Amino acid sequence: MRKKSKVLQWLLVFMQEISELRKKDFPPLLKEIPDKPGKLFYRGALPDWENNKFLCVVGSRKYSEYGKSVCQKLISGLSGYPIIIVSGLALGIDGIAHEAALRAGLKTIAVPGSVLSDKVLYPPSNFGLAQKILKSGGTLISEFEADTKAAPYMFPQRNRIMAGISHATLIIEAEEMSGTLITARLAMEYNRDVLAVPGSIFSENTKGTHSLIRNGAALVTGAADILEVLELKEKERTESMLPDCSAEELTILNLLSEPTSRDDLLTKSGLSITNFNMAISGLEIKGLIKETLGKIHRA
Repeated sequence: MRKKSKVLQWLLVFMQEISELRKKDFPPLLKEIPDKPGKLFYRGALPDWENNKFLCVVGSRKYSEYGKSVCQKLISGLSGYPIIIVSGLALGIDGIAHEAALRAGLKTIAVPGSVLSDKVLYPPSNFGLAQKILKSGGTLISEFEADTKAAPYMFPQRNRIMAGISHATLIIEAEEMSGTLITARLAMEYNRDVLAVPGSIFSENTKGTHSLIRNGAALVTGAADILEVLELKEKERTESMLPDCSAEELTILNLLSEPTSRDDLLTKSGLSITNFNMAISGLEIKGLIKETLGKIHRA
């Protein structure tokens, strides 16, 4: 037990180290862009670049409750698929996207507009989120060296890395003039798919997304739209790809071939009330189930 604890401590220390990625090991898609970075630094575990789809999710810092709900719902709907969520660790939709990915059991990559050391990681209010990303097996990536001083240019510059390593970019909310649209424009220039979520015609936060849709961005109203763009089919999703689930949680999932009331589900599961409630809570946190109109169903 003590040996296992030491191994875990070593792994956590290792994840905190900043390493330089060799150019030959750059993400394959990033190698294709004309303005690729000269250097790339990372912390955490590098993902499997070849066997996953990378989805960049960005949006307004001044998000609405609608934007937050949409972001969480769409990403939870991607649970169990070989998808890695990429975003910028910024306040607003970026942070919500990272959190939603973690809850859905998806790996996530953060590309902050700063260097990667703890002392200057930006924004400092998302330092805890960065630690959660690392501990979950995710990655922090930046092209800025340790002695780079913070400057406004760093934020739009990092956007090309987010768009460059991703197969597609999803815009949740964006004003007409915003950094979010810079990421969308770069994705278009790199010949990558751009997706956008529609919203209220009265909201400033959706003027940018509506403009993107008018100019050819894929309209997204559900996770299925994202899967179609990423060329992932339902049959590619397997139970083994779901987030780690307890035996009780898997029992409940297997019973949810259709929406079922809580009482009926409890009876069918054969679980004690305590174990049943713990399993339901765990599945809700992981974004795998939802309760609507008195019935529980798979999210």
